[in-house]
Amino acid sequence: MDKTLAGWINGFLGMLVFSASLPATRAAVAGFDPVFLTVARASIAALLGAAMLMLLGGKRPGRDDLGSLAIVALGVVVGFPLLTALALRHVTSAHSLVFIGLLPLATASFAVLRGGERPRPLFWLFSGMGSLCVAGYALAQGIDRPAAGDLAMLAAIVACGLGYAEGATLSRRLGGWQVISWALVLSLPVMLPLALYTMPGSWDGVAGPAWAGLAYVSVFSMLIGFVFWYRGLALGGVATVGQLQLLQPFFGFALAALLLGEAVSPAMLAVTLAVIGCVAGAKRFA
Repeated sequence: MDKTLAGWINGFLGMLVFSASLPATRAAVAGFDPVFLTVARASIAALLGAAMLMLLGGKRPGRDDLGSLAIVALGVVVGFPLLTALALRHVTSAHSLVFIGLLPLATASFAVLRGGERPRPLFWLFSGMGSLCVAGYALAQGIDRPAAGDLAMLAAIVACGLGYAEGATLSRRLGGWQVISWALVLSLPVMLPLALYTMPGSWDGVAGPAWAGLAYVSVFSMLIGFVFWYRGLALGGVATVGQLQLLQPFFGFALAALLLGEAVSPAMLAVTLAVIGCVAGAKRFA
């Protein structure tokens, strides 16, 4: 199979997996504390990642790779899961998906910073316009100042963009599934004790949807999705395959409506389309 085509296929599969992450997290935080959810999903995924490394003989990272792996872990193992879990205590998953429209731009921005590229001024123009679209949406909801959930989502986008860009660069040397597996394994000595410490005293009040959400974000969002996503970025390039993230809000809206019964307002769709247009323009002139 052509290398570029393989990159697009893997990237698309990764994007599909990630599209259900926020609805699944929304379901999970209905029964679990956000901190426990973050460390539990990372611990479960790390144990699975360690098993993959042992069974498949994954390439060992060099000493120079440890700093990059730490950045990946802080961005996508800790930062994005924790911040989105905190945000989804205050906003719906449909609301949070509006912010996902900024993720391709964040990824591209960190790729520019890490790669030392010099984007043209129009890149920053579209970047600012996308940010204004999100701010305008928040103000249109009658919010005088950013709500806690909105601020957490913005921080989550920054953390995730950094983790995506750093992981994509590292995956060219180690391989896509090896990068996320090693990042998870490196975080396990911290995550597992925290999971045991923050474990609920009783499981009686945890409903089935919360368990299903925990299972999904642990196995699919935290591990399997990254196997496809990092491989896609490594084969097809961050700037090209990363554009597939533009489709993620639409798949997420459909899942939020179908699985959680959340309302998807015309304003949410309109601002998402506007943000996608701005991100596409930024990508064009990066």
